[in-house]
Order: sequence, then C-alpha cells, then structure tokens
Amino acid sequence: MIREVNLKLELLVLPVSDVDRSRAFYEKAGFRLDLAADITEDYRVVHLTPPGSEASIIFGHGLTTAAPDRLRACTSSSRTYKRPARTWSAVESR
Repeated sequence: MIREVNLKLELLVLPVSDVDRSRAFYEKAGFRLDLAADITEDYRVVHLTPPGSEASIIFGHGLTTAAPDRLRACTSSSRTYKRPARTWSAVESR
C-alpha cells in the first residue's frame, strides 16, 4: 500500500552573530515574535514567524554549533512524496 506524505518545513535554526540585531531585522521585516527568552547566561532563544507562514525561524545564543552567519541559501519546494504505509517505531523516528 502506498500513501502520500506531505512534508513541510516547520522550523529553521539560523546561526547568527548578533541576536539583538537579527531580532530587530526580522521584526522590521514583519515577522511575528513568538518567543524571546534568556534561559541562562549561555542560552538565549528568539523564535519568529513570517506573516502568513506555517514555518518559523529560531536563533539565539547556545542553540547551534554552526558558525554565525554561515547559512548561505535555503530553498524549498512543494512536493508530495509517496511511500509505503507502515507503522513507525520509536527507534525509527529518531
């Protein structure tokens, strides 16, 4: 049995060098602020969503080991993938 699986991008982690400057840029561009939290001195999170989008971005301090400002391009397309229907185990979903 084959079933269609609609894959969607929901969250993109952006490596940034200046959290405040990045937040100001995206808010000025019309992104909605969903969360801004200083969890600890080494962990800060900013979560924003573009207008009308189901996907969002997250950046901050301590979120990723990627070098700041190294994301060069991100493209997406709308595709529907077909794969055999089956039951997924907890091990497979990792």
